[in-house]
Amino acid sequence: MNIITVAAAIILNEQNQLLLVRKKNTQFFMQVGGKLEPNEAPEQTMIREIAEEISANAEIEQFVGRFETKAANEAGHQLISYVYQVSLDQAPQIDAEIAEMKWIDLDEDPTWLAPLTNEVVIPWCKENLVNH
Repeated sequence: MNIITVAAAIILNEQNQLLLVRKKNTQFFMQVGGKLEPNEAPEQTMIREIAEEISANAEIEQFVGRFETKAANEAGHQLISYVYQVSLDQAPQIDAEIAEMKWIDLDEDPTWLAPLTNEVVIPWCKENLVNH
């Protein structure tokens, strides 16, 4: 089986909405993030991808975990994701290969969300934001 390894960001605003992006020529919205370069630590990938995709400097707040899901846009691929909760030092703006960006509520319709977002990120957010 083909495996894609990525770093993925959980970015929440003060209304507890989740930041998602959609890459050009794809239909699913997903976390900001991307594939690890050779010999690159996931933390480095995370910071680099955030700068590339949404033109912001990020600070990693915590490592959420390593998860395996189906890839959203590559059929027959397994996705291994290193997921981090991050904070941004400025408002995000789309850049690079990003077609669209949106803040979603955590009870959003899952049909247009990537498996990682739907199966891992949203449940984690709901569990960890109970008292906010």
